[in-house]
Amino acid sequence: MYGISTYALNTHPLNEALEMISGLTGYAEIMDEGCHFLQSPEPLQSYSLRYSIHAPSRSVNIASTLEPIRKASVEVIDDCFAIAAEVGADVVIHPGYFAWETDIERARRQFHRSIEELSGMAQERSIRYYVENMAWEYFLLRTPDELPLPEGPGFALDVGHAHIMGCLPQFLKERIDHFHLHDNDGRSDTHQAVGAGTIDFAAVMEAVGMSGIDPVIEVGSIEGAIESFIVLDQIC
Repeated sequence: MYGISTYALNTHPLNEALEMISGLTGYAEIMDEGCHFLQSPEPLQSYSLRYSIHAPSRSVNIASTLEPIRKASVEVIDDCFAIAAEVGADVVIHPGYFAWETDIERARRQFHRSIEELSGMAQERSIRYYVENMAWEYFLLRTPDELPLPEGPGFALDVGHAHIMGCLPQFLKERIDHFHLHDNDGRSDTHQAVGAGTIDFAAVMEAVGMSGIDPVIEVGSIEGAIESFIVLDQIC
């Protein structure tokens, strides 16, 4: 089964997005941002879908060198964990970023501190969570040499981000616990439909098949998600 991220319908109300996704698949990943920000599990409980949740990321930074911001970011993600526990969802988080090159080691220590706290919270709520690789400048976890992660979370491979960084084949050799599928030209994070860019999805789907994990299609439109289904079915 392929999941579809609500990112494909991020300008639609969440109930409309879930209605459309439920007509295509039984698995939705909630992009917990903007008009899909979750304040309770109730919107999800109205549908017989399996869920994962992409925790808020654009307004949080678990690697912040400013301790009040780091602590608040952890609290925001724990709120997401609480909702995930109610609906049996796994959670994907971003690793955070640093503002200045000279801050990278401090940011990495803050990231590890946040992971230690979040892992305790996840264990208390009996949920699983994963850290996603990034491609944007100043973010942590851009290349495989930053693995393995601290003990606690799994690893979420975003194939589009890895392709931009030129290290997708290396990432595919790592243990992967969650997949985000989208395409691009190797330069910009465009979240195109699978097959519209230059990613070798035959290699990606071989890794997906070996893992036994249901991947999430994280593209910019519902039409792109449908196109991705077609291309992936041809590959598999």
